[in-house]
Amino acid sequence: MSKAKVEKPVDRLTPAAAKLEAKRLAEQIARHDLLYHQKDTPKIGDADYDALKRRLLAIEARFPDLKPKDSPTGAVGAAPAQGFAKVTHARPMLSLENAFDEVDLRDFFAGVRRFFVKPEDVKLVEPDAIALVAEPKIDGLSATLRYEHGRLVRGATRGDGAVGEDVTANLATIADIPKQLRDLAAPAVVEVRGEVYMTRADFLTLNRAREAADGAVFANPRNSAAGSVRHLDSTITAGRKLSFFAYTWGELSQPVADTQWKFLQQLKAWGFRINPEARRIVGIDAALAYQRALGERRAELPYDIDGVVYKIDRIDLQERLGQVSRAPRWALAHKFPAEQAQTVLNRISIQVGRTGALTPVAELEPVNVGGVVVSRATLHNEDEIRRKDIRPGDTVTIQRAGDVIPQIVAVIEARRPKGSAPFQFPETCPDCGSAAPRVEGEAIRRCTGGLVCPAQAVERLRHFVSRDAFDIEGLGEERIRLFFDDGSVKGPADLFALESRDRASLTPLSAREGWGATSARKLFDAIAERRRIGLDRFIYALGIRQVGQATAKLLARNYGSLLAWRAAMDRAAGDPEGDDYRNLVAIDQIGDKVAADILAFFAEPHNRAALDALAAAITVEDFAAPAAADSPVAGKTVVFTGTLTTMSRPEAKARAEALGAKVAGSVSKKTDYVVAGADAGSKATKAAELGVQVLSEEEWVKLVGG
Repeated sequence: MSKAKVEKPVDRLTPAAAKLEAKRLAEQIARHDLLYHQKDTPKIGDADYDALKRRLLAIEARFPDLKPKDSPTGAVGAAPAQGFAKVTHARPMLSLENAFDEVDLRDFFAGVRRFFVKPEDVKLVEPDAIALVAEPKIDGLSATLRYEHGRLVRGATRGDGAVGEDVTANLATIADIPKQLRDLAAPAVVEVRGEVYMTRADFLTLNRAREAADGAVFANPRNSAAGSVRHLDSTITAGRKLSFFAYTWGELSQPVADTQWKFLQQLKAWGFRINPEARRIVGIDAALAYQRALGERRAELPYDIDGVVYKIDRIDLQERLGQVSRAPRWALAHKFPAEQAQTVLNRISIQVGRTGALTPVAELEPVNVGGVVVSRATLHNEDEIRRKDIRPGDTVTIQRAGDVIPQIVAVIEARRPKGSAPFQFPETCPDCGSAAPRVEGEAIRRCTGGLVCPAQAVERLRHFVSRDAFDIEGLGEERIRLFFDDGSVKGPADLFALESRDRASLTPLSAREGWGATSARKLFDAIAERRRIGLDRFIYALGIRQVGQATAKLLARNYGSLLAWRAAMDRAAGDPEGDDYRNLVAIDQIGDKVAADILAFFAEPHNRAALDALAAAITVEDFAAPAAADSPVAGKTVVFTGTLTTMSRPEAKARAEALGAKVAGSVSKKTDYVVAGADAGSKATKAAELGVQVLSEEEWVKLVGG
């Protein structure tokens, strides 16, 4: 598709334009199918062909009413969410931090080394001594399997990491998944996790059969595997050759191994397939050699991979390292180098985010990068544009960072047009015309328009419905803007009144251009499903500046309920010297700057009104901290101070949180324990003044059981 012309990104197409382009793409795909499958005279490469299909898939996903029954994209994608029961994972299915080069890898394991202080531990994680299990990173669909007394009782998708979908009947059709564990001595509860995938050979066989039957073919093995697992008809899943590699565990009623490598061998004994490319290696240099060698053989493997996963072998070290936010500290995904391409930068546009940040975006001549048509790329900020001297009209090299986010790597100055001039970053908001000053010490400019800026309002709504917030399917940028512009949705609570208002409308949603009864019903159902949400996701959805997922979870953990959090923030905003303010800034990782942004949110009457409206429309569930059986510190607030000798400060905090404690950065009346190491200083003094119990390191270790 090197010469394909894509006029606009999909999220900017009108329904009429989308209809025309979908028709054109379908005709092109049909022509190339004929050339490839029947005449053996392909005119384009596989990557360009896949790019055509991905483009059409994206259009059909945004405009479902445009998809005909004989669409060449086939029935790939997720089944309606309401088709499967929800499954709350006993242990979260975490994502992984990514490394893209050797520097990232060494930095990651240097951080692991700094986590420990005992010489015997540090020796184990030195770069040349650290024991790892290395495996290919399969490009498939993560799944978890629960066995009780050796029998498979439930299978689920990863979902958002906390809640997945019950697809037991579909997973039970996969031959690689045993219905009964071979080892009769297995624990009463065993949760096995792994990846569902389709080999390239099975993928080709499936597509040939579908093509011979005049059916639609699939775009790639990953999508065909994911679509098959989430098909509402398990007989369809059974008719497709899916495979499964097991690689880790979830809930276990009792330990089964002391190392990752031994656990893999136990999986084999239970009847699972593990990846034959998995290796136990020692040292980061060996890890780098493994990744390079596997990259060279990538095309020879029978399945698609996009990198390597490293895991620290010793499980006791894994448990001590714990996790940060949504990723474990003891594992890393080392991605293969990003694919690059050259294209022309047509112009630089400015996007206004939900916090008023002005972000430059490169509008590119569409080009295929790694099988995906790229027409836009991030430029980060005005300093980045100046540093690389990026100008409209330049020919640039772009890559998809981590095979996901397009970015400009370099400018090819030899091909720069004559008379080009450096880009002048605007000093006013392109949407509302308000001043956009650059705050000292920050790399970005911000629109000062606030609530009068429509771009900020739309972006806040987009953030509210995004995957890690309310996760409402079918509400992309174009639909959010449509509802905002026609006055249907001005604030988050309006989303939950859409259906009731639609019933009273003279022109219901189903009658509007680009909609229909089915698409309108799907949207209303998707919104209705999100009337209950956890406190941490709710806080994140509000879009408060500097409050990401990790900070939202900290706030939810410390305050427990929406009512308690709101009341405490109102009191803190009214009395910056009071206990509630001190308790807020005392939370570990929340300082004065983050607290100032949180309280600024509550100081705005519009935001308080939005919270009142939401509270009346939905149910925000109290935060449920991870269970910590028989923990003497569950629910307690702990402050660490001074130099610890038996563990590092990060390890002490991780251990406390794993036991259900809340870790604070400063001492207040709500502090239950201050753990004082050598040179404890002012925090120990403050604890004595407030009557807070001070523990020595030895007493703390004894309290929590070593």
